[in-house]
Amino acid sequence: MLLAHFSLFPIGKGVSLSPYVARSLDIIDASGLPYKLGPMGTTVEGEYDAVFALIKQCFAAISQDAERVSLYVKVDWRKNKSGRLQSKIDSVEAKVGRDLSK
Repeated sequence: MLLAHFSLFPIGKGVSLSPYVARSLDIIDASGLPYKLGPMGTTVEGEYDAVFALIKQCFAAISQDAERVSLYVKVDWRKNKSGRLQSKIDSVEAKVGRDLSK
């Protein structure tokens, strides 16, 4: 299973990019893949092809009205392991012995 943390935004579209982020999140939410929105990007979990197809779909939506787009992707693949969106956090919290800021 793949975890992909990505940040995608147009360049040259002003200071606030939340309308573009919202456009991507509509696509991500409709995909049915598990995800977590963060302040600097979104993490999606799924099979390799499904996750990268989703990122490509988000890129296509943002690039429709932008001359330049920035895309950052960080990937963690682990064979036969799912549910890591939360289990990775749970593992660290167990080691420090308390809930951490979420």
